[in-house]
Amino acid sequence: MSAVRWITLDPAHFHAALVHKEIYPQVAPQVHVYAPLAPDLFAHLARIAGFNNRADQPTNWELEVHAGPDFLAQMLRQKPGNVVVLSGRNQIKIDYILAALEAGLHVLADKPWILVPEQLPSLQRALDLAETRKLVAYDIMTERHEITSILQRELINDTDIFGAIVSGSETAPAVLMESVHYLCKTVAGMPLRRPPWFFDVRKQGEGLSDVGTHLVDLVPWMLFPEKSLEIDRDLCLLSAWRWPTLLTPSDFQKVTGEQTFPHNLATELKAGQLEYFCNNEVTYRLCGIHVKLRALWDFGAAPESGDTHLAIFHGTKSRVEVRQTAEQKFTPELYVVPHGDAGPIRHALKKKVAALQTRFGGVGVEDQGARLRVTIPERFRVGHEAHFAEVTQAFLAYLANPGTLPTWEKPNLMAKYYVTTQGVMRGLLRGSAGEAP
Repeated sequence: MSAVRWITLDPAHFHAALVHKEIYPQVAPQVHVYAPLAPDLFAHLARIAGFNNRADQPTNWELEVHAGPDFLAQMLRQKPGNVVVLSGRNQIKIDYILAALEAGLHVLADKPWILVPEQLPSLQRALDLAETRKLVAYDIMTERHEITSILQRELINDTDIFGAIVSGSETAPAVLMESVHYLCKTVAGMPLRRPPWFFDVRKQGEGLSDVGTHLVDLVPWMLFPEKSLEIDRDLCLLSAWRWPTLLTPSDFQKVTGEQTFPHNLATELKAGQLEYFCNNEVTYRLCGIHVKLRALWDFGAAPESGDTHLAIFHGTKSRVEVRQTAEQKFTPELYVVPHGDAGPIRHALKKKVAALQTRFGGVGVEDQGARLRVTIPERFRVGHEAHFAEVTQAFLAYLANPGTLPTWEKPNLMAKYYVTTQGVMRGLLRGSAGEAP
């Protein structure tokens, strides 16, 4: 195929820049950026400049910026590339995706693609359009490239280690996953400045419909590799909750740089604080398996910590879990907790680890008594920002050979956004909680 040429459209979130953190031989260095003339664009350009000017392995991106109120129409007229990169503006992202596909352009888009159930038909139309026109529309699911997720998937699908997944119940789910993100963080070595609109959940999304997309994606990816899901047959939502993280004016100023809360958030203020409804819990059945997910946001992480991840899968022979707390020094660690006699599980785990050496050389097993820890060499712990390059490499491979894009990606993407949008809606209908359930 001819060289891949990026078009960056309205880069309102820092993930748009992380796609450019590395260079790719098949991607032309010239990138056209179409966006309104606003702080989000300036922040994006600064991040790309930082990648180009870093001392270690600098990139060589050359940006041609088209800034103005008609940026989308201008992009569709000119079409200076063949791939549109999207991140941010979640409430209208599906409109951007559809416009790009209708123009014959491939799409690499950060999550979430939609925020509300009313957008599900547009999502279906976009996926059908991509399939009909043989275009690749790919959701940036970075957590599939996290080493602990990859290895957890391997262990869950080894019956000698895990057995079979139990069905669980609504109060004792077979799968429990939780992610905690922080509003104050460092990205590409710099403190992250979030735009004020980020705190409008109607634009950015609540926790489940935004970062929770990763959790919903991982569950079938782990439990049922390559299985195509059907919403009516395989999914049943059971319950959902939502509750806010409270931000003081000084908190808001620290993370946005703004002196006051914007007028459009006036209805979200309570006793002078912003009720940022960014926390969600949802329970549902997937192919008969009870799943509980929690997507949470807090203001700032403790020193030497950051975003955290919890993933517990209950099998008939053992429990396989990823934990990332102070005990693990805020580094995700993978454990196997046997049920009953640990001897056969220990033997099976060592056998599995030996078989994984060709792909993950140096992975080992540490006996910690009641549990077994899978030791992971540091070279595989590349970090969240590096996963964007790994997703991009996968996208480029599909672009070179579209026939290799798995058939299950399309129905499972629809199922994923059904859970996120309906889960948030169920929480709204239930009513807002003042604190976590």
